[in-house]
Amino acid sequence: MENNATTQGIKTVLHPVTDLDAAKAVYSALLGVAPVADAPYYVGFEAAGQHIGLVPNGAQGLTGPTAYWHVADIEAKIAEVVAAGAKIKDAAKDVGGGRLVATITDPDGNVLGLIQD
Repeated sequence: MENNATTQGIKTVLHPVTDLDAAKAVYSALLGVAPVADAPYYVGFEAAGQHIGLVPNGAQGLTGPTAYWHVADIEAKIAEVVAAGAKIKDAAKDVGGGRLVATITDPDGNVLGLIQD
């Protein structure tokens, strides 16, 4: 298999939380930084080149932490992984600022996220 390097690595991990304020305190202490985004529907941190997001009450359909691979062309990557046996969970959608996100599942049902900026 040739190395296309069509991903830029995992740079974003979202965590579903039931108590946003309690989780925000723990992640602030863990990461040693204040949130860069702090809203009732999302709290995000930037630390060591990673974006860590807290999503309350199962929003965005999250049932566990989900790693997001950053890609240059989300539609091409979706087509490539579906051809290889993945299934689309949530098709690519614009979440603001031109950022596209999608989720797929591997053959065992593990959820994998994709982000295109």
